[in-house]
Amino acid sequence: MTLISFLLLLIIAAICGAIGQSIAGYNLGGCIISIVVGFIGAWLGLWIAEEFRLPLLWSVTIGGRTFPIIWSIIGATLFSSIIGFVGRAMKED
Repeated sequence: MTLISFLLLLIIAAICGAIGQSIAGYNLGGCIISIVVGFIGAWLGLWIAEEFRLPLLWSVTIGGRTFPIIWSIIGATLFSSIIGFVGRAMKED
C-alpha cells in the first residue's frame, strides 16, 4: 500500500465517520476522531453485514484494501449513538 492509498483511505474513513456522527446527532470530536469512528464503523458495519448475511453495499478498493462505504456509515452511526447514550447516562448520575 502506497502513501497516497493510505491517505485516501484515511480521508474516506473521516468522511464516513463524520456522516455517521451527523446522522447520530452526537459529535465525538474533530477530524482524527472522525477517522477512528469511520474505521470502527467499517469494522462494526462489516460484522453486522456478515452476521445477517447482507451484501456489501458500495465498497471501494484502494491499494488492495476494500473499504465498505455504506456499512462504515451505518456502523459509525451505531457507534456514535451508543457512545452518545452512554455519555448522557453517565452525565445524569
